[in-house]
Amino acid sequence: MNAKDKIREILALADIELNGPDPWDFQVHDERFYQRALSQGSLGLGESYMDGWWDVPQLDEFFSKVQKAELQKKVGSLPVVWLSVKARLFNRQTKSRSRKVAREHYDLGNDLYQAMLDKNMQYTCAYWKDAKTLDEAQENKLHLICRKLYLEPRMRVLELGSGFGGLARFMAKEYGCEVVSYNISREQMRFAREFCNGLPVRFEEKDYREAIRERGEFDRVVAVGLCEHIGHKNYRSFLQLARAKLKDRGLFLVHTIGGIKSKTSVDPWIDRYIFSRGLIPSIRQLGAAMEDVLVMEDWHNFGPDYDRTLLGWWKNFDSRYCTLDKQRYDQRFYRMWKLYLMMSAGAFRARRLHLWQTVLSKGDIDGYVAVR
Repeated sequence: MNAKDKIREILALADIELNGPDPWDFQVHDERFYQRALSQGSLGLGESYMDGWWDVPQLDEFFSKVQKAELQKKVGSLPVVWLSVKARLFNRQTKSRSRKVAREHYDLGNDLYQAMLDKNMQYTCAYWKDAKTLDEAQENKLHLICRKLYLEPRMRVLELGSGFGGLARFMAKEYGCEVVSYNISREQMRFAREFCNGLPVRFEEKDYREAIRERGEFDRVVAVGLCEHIGHKNYRSFLQLARAKLKDRGLFLVHTIGGIKSKTSVDPWIDRYIFSRGLIPSIRQLGAAMEDVLVMEDWHNFGPDYDRTLLGWWKNFDSRYCTLDKQRYDQRFYRMWKLYLMMSAGAFRARRLHLWQTVLSKGDIDGYVAVR
């Protein structure tokens, strides 16, 4: 069987047709694609899309079907095996190695993220309950976090991974809290300091692990969108750090993408082009790390909201792409970014990825009333 027939056979398992009429069907522009995809797996699939060798009108639905049918198991590749081996042998998320994703992804350019995100510059899943727009849904998410933490005026909050400073700004401005926030992205720090000017927020351009040196303890600790960069070898020390910085009767909230299977590495294309050295945690991995460290008070899954969030980001990016510098964000970048957003939306739609908000304590509170 030649490469084209093999690809056709694999796609048919997900009800996807080569050069077919449906919006999720695969349209091939370059015959070299077939061998490249078979030999290199997801890396070849992604790079050939960036090179314009194929298209799918509705990429998000295509990837949803691919994920549901688990087609990735039908095409093995050396990059997958090599990533898995490296992740098992080495800690790919040390302080020095973690800076790679900051430089290559979060420091791409604040103009890109301002074009794509909401007014509060939230680069994590929105909460779409009773919301009609991305701005409303992201503000819902911010309120949800603050309500789950039962924030009160003058509380001290330690934020591990600040993003663009939107949550720190919200906690200080809307809830009257004092915030100390850690982040290793230079561009995000530059934006966040300006965004929070005049508010009781202190930003530290340092790795989250350096927060252990912060003087004193905090009423609350929060980590939104950081856990995906911590790595399976570091989950326990991450939770131990949070416990060490938490006052008695304090609360710790973690907002993270979650996977249905314990892994030690991500998709090779995602690792090379989007989130270097990233890892999506599983329930088993986080649960094992929590043992004898923190008590689970609440675990909330609203993963389907991420599908809608990603589509909102894509709509903004696509409509505002014309305003961006084409020397920095050329057509190959456009196709890369589209693939990233649509691939991710498909994974959430297929329920292979989830969005978890967990609330933890040191086990010294009488009980916790869950907030939705």
